[in-house]
Amino acid sequence: MNIRLNGQEHEIEQEVTVDRFLESIGFGGKPCVVELNQEAVFPRDYTKCLIREGSCVEIVTLAAGG
Repeated sequence: MNIRLNGQEHEIEQEVTVDRFLESIGFGGKPCVVELNQEAVFPRDYTKCLIREGSCVEIVTLAAGG
């Protein structure tokens, strides 16, 4: 299955929840903002929202600095 991840083609094996997808790409537990098909996804909804064939996913990581 193909999706778009941050503007690039990305292949996934099957439909997956946002939380599992984040784990699979190394972002599990890290502070980030997720947009799925141009809609913000709250962290509390990561286990309910499915990434499917053709989905557009944008992930922005948060970093603090000084």
